[in-house]
Amino acid sequence: MTNTDSKLIKPGSTIGILGGGQLGRMIALAGRAMGYRFVTMDPTEDAPCAQTADRQIVASYDDVKAAMQLASHSDVISYEFENVDAQVAEVLESQAYVPQGSRLLRITQNRIREKTAIREIGIPVAPFCVVNSLEDLQAAVRELGLPAVMKTATGGYDGKGQWVLRSEAELTEAYETLAKAGTELIVEQFIPFQLELSVIAARNPAGELAVFPTAENIHKENILHLSIVPARVSDEVKKRAEEIARTIVEKLDVVGLIAVELFLTADDQLYVNELAPRPHNSGHYTMDACVTSQFEQHVRAVCNLPLGSTELLSPVVMVNILGEHLQPVIDRIDKLPPTAKLHLYGKAESKVKRKMGHINVLAPTVEEALAHIEELEIWTHKTEVSS
Repeated sequence: MTNTDSKLIKPGSTIGILGGGQLGRMIALAGRAMGYRFVTMDPTEDAPCAQTADRQIVASYDDVKAAMQLASHSDVISYEFENVDAQVAEVLESQAYVPQGSRLLRITQNRIREKTAIREIGIPVAPFCVVNSLEDLQAAVRELGLPAVMKTATGGYDGKGQWVLRSEAELTEAYETLAKAGTELIVEQFIPFQLELSVIAARNPAGELAVFPTAENIHKENILHLSIVPARVSDEVKKRAEEIARTIVEKLDVVGLIAVELFLTADDQLYVNELAPRPHNSGHYTMDACVTSQFEQHVRAVCNLPLGSTELLSPVVMVNILGEHLQPVIDRIDKLPPTAKLHLYGKAESKVKRKMGHINVLAPTVEEALAHIEELEIWTHKTEVSS
């Protein structure tokens, strides 16, 4: 059994998931409805995915022995986030059926490799420089100008591992702080974007490709707050964003799902910011507003089933529930509009800025959906996490 086989994995089979977070949980919920069984591997006992899977292997992501145990119980293996160990994925790829492969995982785990790969296929990204010393950083700033954004090449999410450079006076402190991560650093030219957009695309081993509608994303403190669909941009911009996603899927030989995050400038130029080779927070709106959710689509893709329709059935706004919002949401459960769909992730501990769930608010227009969210007054005031 090799990764090049375009196998059809039929319902009744077992899907192994590297990772046990909320994305794995929602993949398993969608897949169980289709008749699949699940086994997950995650270091946290009773992880969100474990609550919906048939079995959990409690082990660290770099545990090759545990990964082989996962393989022994699985007909196909997928990963639910890109920080799983790429070497383990590569070992599994040689011993089991991992249609997503390990190549894209390696690319997207490193911002330098990712930006280089995107640029090489002719898709615009922010100009960047690789930084290995303070002198490199100073030279990068001279070349790219200020402001600029310095990031760790690996790790980091929701704004972690980043520093917006606004003056030369802060270069030393910024470099010394991020260099502690022990990885290469990348400095990107700051793109004065007007909006952040994202597109979720899917492809199965047979080569069938499908793209979900473009989402408009609003972040607070570098964490996704709202995803608005349809995005409030022109049809031409949506079309180009979706074409960019298609090109990336085809050129990088994607199997499964990939999220393409983009910046839109005032003159309607699009730049790819990041890729995520998996279901994505900005695609949660699909669970209630599309014919096929991103999670069902992921199962269809890795199992080589025909892909589902990505048609949008209703305007929708997805709003994230962080730790500080969870109790207010529960307290106002009777105030949610009848078209609001609540999704909680089953995490044992609620922490500030930790993603605990989300709500999809469907309405005749996105403006009405946004008004419903405002009326709840959950995200407009600072709230404390209950002990």
